[in-house]
Amino acid sequence: MAKTLTLKNLPEALHARLSAAAKNHRRSLNNEAIVCLEAGLAAASVPVQDRLLEIRALRQTLGSSDFEPNVIEAFKAQGRP
Repeated sequence: MAKTLTLKNLPEALHARLSAAAKNHRRSLNNEAIVCLEAGLAAASVPVQDRLLEIRALRQTLGSSDFEPNVIEAFKAQGRP
């Protein structure tokens, strides 16, 4: 059965960010808050060692990325005035 939660003293800036995110995702403010809570609480449930193993496995699938420093600087400079 679904429960109700009332948030009091929500900072204005946080409310504005939540409202903007809800609008961008085409959700109600309530549904956006639920999605944010689920995402935040789910992330905390994964042990650090398991997360590191996932990251290392993903990194191995990316292949080699031996860029020279001048190539890296050129990438960083792209789009800058």
